Amino acid sequence: MADITPQMIRELRERTQAGMSDCKGALVEAGGDMEKAVEVILKKGIVKAAARAGKVATEGEVRTLVAKDGKKGVIVEVNTQTDFVARGEAFKDFVTNVANAAMTATSGTDLNQAKYPGTDKPIDQVRQELVSKTGENTVVRRWESLEAKEANGIVHAYVHMGGKLAVLVHAEAPNADAMKNPAFSAFIDNCAMQIAAMNPMVVSKEGVSHAHIAKQKEIFQAQLKEENKPEAAWPKIIDGKVNKWFTEVTLLGQDNVWDPGKGTIDQLRGALGKELGGEVKIHHFFRFGLGDGIEKKGDDLADEVAKLIQ
Repeated sequence: MADITPQMIRELRERTQAGMSDCKGALVEAGGDMEKAVEVILKKGIVKAAARAGKVATEGEVRTLVAKDGKKGVIVEVNTQTDFVARGEAFKDFVTNVANAAMTATSGTDLNQAKYPGTDKPIDQVRQELVSKTGENTVVRRWESLEAKEANGIVHAYVHMGGKLAVLVHAEAPNADAMKNPAFSAFIDNCAMQIAAMNPMVVSKEGVSHAHIAKQKEIFQAQLKEENKPEAAWPKIIDGKVNKWFTEVTLLGQDNVWDPGKGTIDQLRGALGKELGGEVKIHHFFRFGLGDGIEKKGDDLADEVAKLIQ
């Protein structure tokens, strides 16, 4: 029997939108033959879902959910093909339940295989039923979770444009009193809006990988070569460009957008820390823009669906 590789499972999932375990089983049953595996999937009762999988799902909603105690939060993106379906009650209910399932799921797992709340069905099966009902492809594209395990840590969510863009932030106050201080809450909320508006890559420059920095230096070096700058001056110029780049791609390095002229996020964070009696920390964030990375070329390009489950 042919070896069933992760790449084969992924390809079959991209073509059919079936669950990972279903894809693996179909490939085993088909002896590794991709076309036969597609037939196996179709014969398992999800013909309508599979038949429409080539329709690119670029509309939908980004949803956040934060626990009442503020200690855990999730962010999910669920896509469908048209805004009309995305505004419908059936789709909204599905997104709500996907977010609820994410709250109890283990980070990094395939959410499609989690139990759909109130049923014994996996989310992917309910998704397929929704596809059959609406006639539009629907994809649980991605999800992430943040958990504040510190005594004074919190998770905060910000949603913009009715679910077109959302941010989840994990922050920490210096003490219990600071957690209740409106100035701390306002700062974290403003940071979330900053992330939404300015799309930083990481919290601080310490979070930028050496590989990413090296690649950026290569880009700057190529630019200097094109500009015919003397090579002896390159190191100093490149260091300056990298430091400027850090102010663009890091949250703490960016100039704040809610009170222009009052300094960077890091400077405001430092001033707030002095006011509250200790360091205010931003540990991590996630920013989901609806359809990020999906090419909207047209519904007839079936291969575009592969981009939905990267």
